[in-house]
Amino acid sequence: MITGGEAAALQALSSERQELLCSLIGLALKVGLVVVAGVSLVRLATAYQERMERQGELSAVLGLERAKLSKARERFDHLFMVEGEQRLIREQNQWIAPNRLRVVWQQATP
Repeated sequence: MITGGEAAALQALSSERQELLCSLIGLALKVGLVVVAGVSLVRLATAYQERMERQGELSAVLGLERAKLSKARERFDHLFMVEGEQRLIREQNQWIAPNRLRVVWQQATP
């Protein structure tokens, strides 16, 4: 038979086991949360790095396209300046085959 002192000792032992079990469960949850947070931070860092690389590539392409636009605007402005028509004709000179004559049609003025 179990005496009163032994019963109290068994009850104290089982409450210590319950406390230890609860502490272990709490520790496991905390470790799990830390692991999830760490993995999330690593994934965020890699995504940020990829976006920064893409942004750099897009900035480079944008710079090239802006340079092309600037050059096209400058050419357009030169064509509509004084003697722009002659400049255009000189630029298109390579389109005429060798030993050919250029024919320019003009409307007769009344």
